[in-house]
Amino acid sequence: MTQSIASNDSKRIWNLLGLPFRKKPLVGVSPSDVVHHENKWRLIRYRSRPEGLAFRTPVLLVPSLINRHYVLDLMPGKSLAEYLVAQGHDVFVLDWGTPENEDRYLTFDDICDRYLGRALRLTSAYSERNQAHVLGYCMGGILTAIHTAARPGRVASLVQLAAPVRFHDDGLLSAWMRTPSFDVDTMIAAYGNVPWQLMQSAFHLLRPTLSLSKAVGLLDRAWNDEFLDGFFALETWGNDNVSLPGEFFRRFARMYRDDDLVRNAMTLGGDPVHLADIRCPFLAVTFEHDNIVPWRSAAEVMTLISSEDKQHIHLPGGHVGAVVSKSAARGLWPQISGFWAQRDR
Repeated sequence: MTQSIASNDSKRIWNLLGLPFRKKPLVGVSPSDVVHHENKWRLIRYRSRPEGLAFRTPVLLVPSLINRHYVLDLMPGKSLAEYLVAQGHDVFVLDWGTPENEDRYLTFDDICDRYLGRALRLTSAYSERNQAHVLGYCMGGILTAIHTAARPGRVASLVQLAAPVRFHDDGLLSAWMRTPSFDVDTMIAAYGNVPWQLMQSAFHLLRPTLSLSKAVGLLDRAWNDEFLDGFFALETWGNDNVSLPGEFFRRFARMYRDDDLVRNAMTLGGDPVHLADIRCPFLAVTFEHDNIVPWRSAAEVMTLISSEDKQHIHLPGGHVGAVVSKSAARGLWPQISGFWAQRDR
């Protein structure tokens, strides 16, 4: 026992001294191909296992626009996409790309209706039933819920992963977004696109001590090479942020201010958006310690949709860690895969 502790201490010191020279972990490396590319966004299809597919209905993963898509394919062993492929699913992911100055005029309808709709249509084309299972994560889940409510035809089932529907909640993001002094129009007029630095700073302020907590955890577990690889992979993703198109954000911010998704005051392409129009098989996943999306604001969707086949999974953990952790590989991922497997036809 004493020898093991001493060995860990020695390895910890050695690894800490070597941090500046440590090789960066590779992220987003599951074999894949771009099957569609338009403006800045891409539809990526992960290569299936050699023995072929086990299921007939493809899967479309829709991440947030704020962060890179590879959080769902972080690194070998911590990749939801890798796991789903290994189970025999035909897996696609929507990579939103990096908006440039000319994208400041992209509207909410452009992204939620046109881009997401086209990605879903292209994914569905790989299925005889012309449908796909859809998973929306965080902001991606807001978009998939709205799109499914207004355009349900190609959605075989919907998984909402830490995705809010009620925005008047007790979270700090909600309080900040609804502050009268937060002048969205002036910010967009000044910047065009919402700078990623501004959004990243806001997320850091949600947990001001997070950086210190990470440092303590790093010192405590620096002896563990597997931990270090995962830590720096997640840090790579967490610091690889993108700006948001200004016009899109103008409409998105209004959801926080007016809470119009639960008030049935949303439209998509001129058509009304009512969550009660969601009738497909449905799975909501929430996390107890999610400081970005208070779990109750995400769980409320269960009372608003009309799906008879619906489930709610509530798990410990936070907004990101609970999605890419070892516990996710043992619990959450198999439950998501099983949900789709039971509804494959």
